[in-house]
Amino acid sequence: MPIIYLSPSLQPFNKYVNGGDEQYYMNLIADAMEPYLRANGIQYVRSSRDMTLGQAIRQSNEGYYDLHLALHSNAAPESLSGQLQGTDVYYYPASVRGKHAATIIAENFKNIYPQPNLVKAVPTTRLAEITKTNAPSVLIEVAYHDNPEDADWIRNNIDQIAANIVQSLTQYFGLPFIDNPQPPRQGTVQTQGGNLNIRARPSRDAQVIGQAPNGATVTINGEWQGWDVISYNGIVGYVDSSYIV
Repeated sequence: MPIIYLSPSLQPFNKYVNGGDEQYYMNLIADAMEPYLRANGIQYVRSSRDMTLGQAIRQSNEGYYDLHLALHSNAAPESLSGQLQGTDVYYYPASVRGKHAATIIAENFKNIYPQPNLVKAVPTTRLAEITKTNAPSVLIEVAYHDNPEDADWIRNNIDQIAANIVQSLTQYFGLPFIDNPQPPRQGTVQTQGGNLNIRARPSRDAQVIGQAPNGATVTINGEWQGWDVISYNGIVGYVDSSYIV
């Protein structure tokens, strides 16, 4: 199952129009993403607020991640302060996977941003989280926090933004999107004595990535069309829900 490095902004000095700051609101989006990530079987490691950018990049590079995802909001140059709007999804131009992820995120974001013509995927070689991370990387500038309309849109749509981004991640990783995350709960494997296969996708033809023995307790994080997204002994994957009670 995929694992991402989730990196919300570390910039509390970037103030929003009418209060708040970039670090605060991007962490709210990351908070709202976590239940969707768990429900969809996407594992994550998240940077902490007390890190520097260099520390976050080093932590990302110390692991083996399928995607480095940075969450930011934008500000116009001083001469255009408050006048610009839109969403930019940045990727490294030589990264095929980074471009693919950015394109999916931008296309889906058009479904929720009020002016879809202002949403675009943008290649860049100037952002550290794009150029210095080992994993394919995407940096989302969600909207302009110095623009009153954009800043209010972010404030009022935290959960919708989070769900939309995770939906894009499931598309990128080839997973179904579970849009109704529930609190994790415990379940018990009930077979006729054999082990229950844990699979990488919700299909009997999908790769088996682990097994849980009869009677084992598993954590159920999500449900999709007769399959449970479970975690067991550090393994996250799909199991046939008819074998869980």
